[in-house]
Amino acid sequence: MTNPIEITRILFEDFQPQTIHLFYAFGYAAIAAFIYGTYTQIRKYRRGKADGSWGELLCRFWDMVKTMGTHRTLVRRDKKAGRAHALIFFGFVLLFIGTSTITLEYDILAPLFGVKFWYGNFYLWFSLVLDIAGFGLILGLLYMMYRRKWMKLPKLSYARLDRQPGDPDFDRPQYRREDWAFLWSFILIGITGFVLEATRLVWLSGRPSVWDYRMWSPIGAALAHTMQAVGLTPEGAAALRPNLWWFHGLLSLTFIAFIPHTKIKHIFTAAASLMFKDPLAGRRLPRVPDDQKSAGYKTITDLTWKNLLHLDACTKCGRCQEACPANAVGAPLSPRDVILSLREFANNTLNKKELPKEAELDIHGKDVGQVFMETLWSCRTCLACVEICPVAVEHVPIIVQMRRNLVEQGEMEPLLEKTLQTIHKSGNSFGESKRKRAAWAKDLSFEIKDARTDPVDILWFVGDYASFDPRNQKVTRAFAKLMNAAGVDFGLLFEGEMNAGNDVRRVGEEGLYEFLATSNIQSLSDCDFNSIVTTDPHSYNTIRNEYPDFGGSYEIQHYSTVVKKLLEEGKLKLKKKLDYRVTFHDPCHLGRFNKGYDAPRDILKMLGCELVEMGRNRDNSFCCGAGGGRIWIPDPVGTVKPSQNRMKEAGVIEGLQVFVVSCPKDLTMFEDALKTSGYEGQFVVRELIELIDECMDYPEEVVEKEVVAESE
Repeated sequence: MTNPIEITRILFEDFQPQTIHLFYAFGYAAIAAFIYGTYTQIRKYRRGKADGSWGELLCRFWDMVKTMGTHRTLVRRDKKAGRAHALIFFGFVLLFIGTSTITLEYDILAPLFGVKFWYGNFYLWFSLVLDIAGFGLILGLLYMMYRRKWMKLPKLSYARLDRQPGDPDFDRPQYRREDWAFLWSFILIGITGFVLEATRLVWLSGRPSVWDYRMWSPIGAALAHTMQAVGLTPEGAAALRPNLWWFHGLLSLTFIAFIPHTKIKHIFTAAASLMFKDPLAGRRLPRVPDDQKSAGYKTITDLTWKNLLHLDACTKCGRCQEACPANAVGAPLSPRDVILSLREFANNTLNKKELPKEAELDIHGKDVGQVFMETLWSCRTCLACVEICPVAVEHVPIIVQMRRNLVEQGEMEPLLEKTLQTIHKSGNSFGESKRKRAAWAKDLSFEIKDARTDPVDILWFVGDYASFDPRNQKVTRAFAKLMNAAGVDFGLLFEGEMNAGNDVRRVGEEGLYEFLATSNIQSLSDCDFNSIVTTDPHSYNTIRNEYPDFGGSYEIQHYSTVVKKLLEEGKLKLKKKLDYRVTFHDPCHLGRFNKGYDAPRDILKMLGCELVEMGRNRDNSFCCGAGGGRIWIPDPVGTVKPSQNRMKEAGVIEGLQVFVVSCPKDLTMFEDALKTSGYEGQFVVRELIELIDECMDYPEEVVEKEVVAESE
């Protein structure tokens, strides 16, 4: 019977001592190169500004472990790639643990303490697990190779929309070379590992403690039998083994040495990016520190260390680019390319021993590695990129910080600049007198309370478009009727309300935003109310997520949540059901920003509508194009707008009657797009409030008064 201690893997048998010493010398050199490379990366991050993401480290670490363990961010919208990556990831982790286990015994425990455990049953299970892990790793890598070479996915192209063919950084072939070098080196390490294992089995086929247990290494055993079948003898295997051993070993050590300088470092940077992610990234933008001389990011050293970490975490997967509405309609923006440009710039400047002069650190402009002004202004700040990124890169906050610098320098569209001036002067984007903010209510058959003078249960923050846009005013009046019919004690700020500032902030005009936010907070603090409701998701987002930073913490709800509750409680009585075939567009600021997906759909079900989802819905909803201040910036003549792209998506739904929205800006954008995209007459765009209003059972006297008011 074989002694269990003999059942183990042969490491250095038949090697001369000088050969072993030389291998260890290469190993220590690789480790030293890895440590130095890691130091240079940390030095680069330390050249960024401070970031307050250090709180709750244990919770952050555990969330990162769960994310990586489940691969939940990688399987979303690309399950095959996510599963292939899981094979690579878990294969690598298990093989790394296996190698570390061997090192622990062979180099530490055995020589220092005489402790040995790598034999017998432990070794056999160890061998089986690592064989399966290595096989899975190779399968995952093969799929990734197939995906890059033959699937021709647009998101894996590195050609840039904001450059022209012939520009030095238009096609960026270095990234393709890096991808293939990574894949080939990794797969060769895996394959040569199995071939080396098979060669060892053939070499020691006459030794029972090895050959009798070969099936615990099933992949290696299968290769060993194949080698024997083609005529490899134990003597031939013994001759082949040293060269193969050196090739496999040096390739593995080179892989380790190059980790900090290549794509391989995403093993660490992606984990750190996930750990330090901001759960409110883009939903809550950072304030400008009081001691900061200028707003936003002008130079690469204006970025925080976490921003610089995010740049390195990007795996170039292209999911953000695929989800970006600006990219979808041909605007010169790819969120991935913004991140890669800044990464290239950071590597070319911050990796140097001495920092270049400040003028050489400017990240705005037309040179290689700089980001174009047109690129930054193309962003809708819809968070589609942030939401889908598997490694938690925060594209939008970086883009907004760069916009802040552009705004400070006056580098923006003249119409946008005029709109910002209008908002500063009048408190709204329409340039209307503050006294007209509640003019829409004059024809109602009931009075709406002034929350500045009368206590109310719910304060309604109306918003600019719902207050001043004639089409949206109809919706606003309908919602007032719903609230009144339900007996809700509500009121308005009237001329005390100003633009909430959500889009002003995302344009990059932080000074104006702070003025608007503090003014609204002051008006709200003078009122007596329990909660806020708004029909505007943009206002909802900033009041909910950003006003607390300025001292204004309130309970706030989007109208859909309030109306759903009123319907469920029977306070709103429906006189009929609708049999419309509808689709619903998730507003970015209600859905992706604040996870408000269900209430509008539940209401549609209560109304009796047949809901048919568009392909892009919920967290993958497609932006209308108005966000980030783009509603105030004219699109180039002849270009397709995101709203038109969305209309085409809805237009393929057979029998569609109503395209339902729940945002004033959506109503504006999509009604215009309906006319220009050729679907007028096929279906209509309606606010959810209008459908509810159509079903309502109002008191007869209220209906009569409304009819009289409208006729007048």
